Amino acid sequence: MIALVGAIIGTTMLQVSWAIVHTEPWGKANAPVAITGDNIYVAWWTNQSGNEEVMFRASNDKGQTFGDKINLSNTTDADSTRVEIDSDTNSVVVTWWETTETSDTPVMKVSNDFGKTFGPLLKLAGNGTIASGEVKPVL
Repeated sequence: MIALVGAIIGTTMLQVSWAIVHTEPWGKANAPVAITGDNIYVAWWTNQSGNEEVMFRASNDKGQTFGDKINLSNTTDADSTRVEIDSDTNSVVVTWWETTETSDTPVMKVSNDFGKTFGPLLKLAGNGTIASGEVKPVL
């Protein structure tokens, strides 16, 4: 699936943000990508530590270079899979599922500095206040 969001007036591009998400049969996926301006963000899950972890990298120069890999999930008691990503201006939102033998919970992390740092893990499954203290993302 390819999604393109933006507007072009004459020869001036106002804003373009797009993501490529290609999923294979259950449990397998390519790394989804989000692009906003010169910024390219990629997220994926991998099993390098004995359980599935969500990883992230960012480029702020049209993909010429990428920053260090960041482990966004960093969990030892759950598998982190089915990652998706989106971006707008300086914000990046990465969502995924934390799966154990007894639960399957949607979670997310938000960056407001072009993917350099991310806020706390936000658990999305419950009603009311988003879990993780009183932190609520501002996009």
